[in-house]
Amino acid sequence: MNSEEILVGYDGSTDASVALDWALDEAGRSGRPVLLAYVFEWLTVAGWIGPGVAPGVWPDETARRQVEDLVRKAAADAAALRPGLTVRGEVFDGPPALVLQERSADAQMLVLGSRGHGGFAGLLAGSTAVSVAAHAHCPVIVVRDGQPATSGPVVVGVDGSPSSVQAVGFAFERAAQRDVPLRALRVWEPPGERWVPRGFDPEEASATERAAAEADLASWRKSFPDVPVEVVANPGSAAALLVEESRAAQLVVVGSRGRGGLRGMLLGSVSQQLIHHAQCPVAVVRER
Repeated sequence: MNSEEILVGYDGSTDASVALDWALDEAGRSGRPVLLAYVFEWLTVAGWIGPGVAPGVWPDETARRQVEDLVRKAAADAAALRPGLTVRGEVFDGPPALVLQERSADAQMLVLGSRGHGGFAGLLAGSTAVSVAAHAHCPVIVVRDGQPATSGPVVVGVDGSPSSVQAVGFAFERAAQRDVPLRALRVWEPPGERWVPRGFDPEEASATERAAAEADLASWRKSFPDVPVEVVANPGSAAALLVEESRAAQLVVVGSRGRGGLRGMLLGSVSQQLIHHAQCPVAVVRER
């Protein structure tokens, strides 16, 4: 496997096809090769489900060939539609989440649909997609059918954590590739209704948080001077505010773990809420 490849979890489902389209668009901008990976799980608790085989029936080599044909055709069709791109397909054996996590160590990024079928029978938002995003060795992008992905800014959650620093770099790169603005969001928790510190000024608190976000962005601004940047510091729930931001964005980028203003940004909390509810593709980024 090529360390520069964009790895796509592919099973022929509608969401997987949308994820493939997103990956091809990314490859068209970056020039990276694309690998379609179908994970062929021979037996699950519910029985194997795949092309040409009824649920609960143990597959034979005919089923395996059908899967290989499916992936080969999808790769060939993608390459024909995107001349100049290198697109190939490969079938792997094993549990989808585990195999994708292992393969992600050699990928530039991993792109998944939020729901799948066939070899990805368990690929539901909140299960396999969240598991892969939690443990993958590269950035994971989760795309769902019906999400607009070609307009609006790139949005990034900023909180100063190591994962957030990686997320900011990833977001700047995507914004520069797409020639769109970057919108950086820092969320801070306001005092409770029952106790407000004496002299507390919400505008001053927002200004302090905004200054902290600006400091986190400073080095990346120098690396990407042509990317317009808007910094927003708002009180409230990180998950709710980022989901709201996703309605007008083409991509939301978060670190895999956060602290400070986004200290709840752990997979299963903010990131999981985004995978479930965001209105655009979500990128979960971590240090390799």
